[in-house]
Amino acid sequence: MQNVQENSHSGDARISRRSLMASAAAAAAAAAVAISAGTSTARAATPTKKFKLKYAPDFGMFKELAGNDPIDQLKFMADQGFTAMFDNGLMGKPQDLVEKIIKELNRLDMMLGPFVLQGIGGKSFVTNDKEIREKIIKTVKDGVEFAKRTNAKWALMVPGQFDTGLEWDYQTANVIDNLRYCAEICEPSGLVIVLEPLNAWTNHPGLFLTKIPQAYMICRAVNSPSIKIINDIYHQQITEGNLIPNIDMAWSEIATFHLGDNPGRKEPTTGEINYKNIFKHLYDKGYKGVLCMEHGKSKRGKEGEMAVIEAYRACDDF
Repeated sequence: MQNVQENSHSGDARISRRSLMASAAAAAAAAAVAISAGTSTARAATPTKKFKLKYAPDFGMFKELAGNDPIDQLKFMADQGFTAMFDNGLMGKPQDLVEKIIKELNRLDMMLGPFVLQGIGGKSFVTNDKEIREKIIKTVKDGVEFAKRTNAKWALMVPGQFDTGLEWDYQTANVIDNLRYCAEICEPSGLVIVLEPLNAWTNHPGLFLTKIPQAYMICRAVNSPSIKIINDIYHQQITEGNLIPNIDMAWSEIATFHLGDNPGRKEPTTGEINYKNIFKHLYDKGYKGVLCMEHGKSKRGKEGEMAVIEAYRACDDF
């Protein structure tokens, strides 16, 4: 059975979603006025109070309100009180655009979340094949150079699929060995590789890394400040639940977070996860890193984008 405090509204918190969202709706009212006025960039008349934690939207989250221009989107995020953003595909964007994005992030004093260095891929980290290891090393070296140009702190990597023809413990040993090569490359620059466990039940069957305790064990074995975990709350609710205790147990190896409610992978308050409790727990622990809003929207258009802002205001009200 999953922890009631984390994964559902407890008996002590018998509060309707409507009342939970009321204060958030009021906080977003100023922005709504600007939006209804039909301005092209939908900037709030005055900057909204900053969130307590560094919730990080991505490009496209507020494109109906802010327009398609990524710089206008960053300005809109900042006006709504967000102090971070993330872009999984930042490394693949044109260099001149990347430079503009980083310049604007610096001007707005917004933190950049992890960019994807290696996605799901095939059987990469689980093998000791020399050719595959050389590809991994090259990928990480490219990531280090990109991070130097962007002042990025974190790069996301997925160890890939498991091998049905190889004993599991040998695969684990190979993953650890390959990550030690990565750590050796990253440590001088300070870049941190964040490993993402992904759920096998709903989205990503066949992957090697699925659980927080598994990722924790691997990070402890590698024993490097440059190899850590990105804890995707959506994926871990599906895989194992027990969210807050797992955060505490693996705390020393967790660098960043991904967010999304379950079921549906939409904004907080649309599913079963008690994000208000989780955010308060992270705040009380002194967490200063990013929480990437890697989820969809429960409603379409401007209404859906405003609902995202209101949801985060509600969950940040602790």
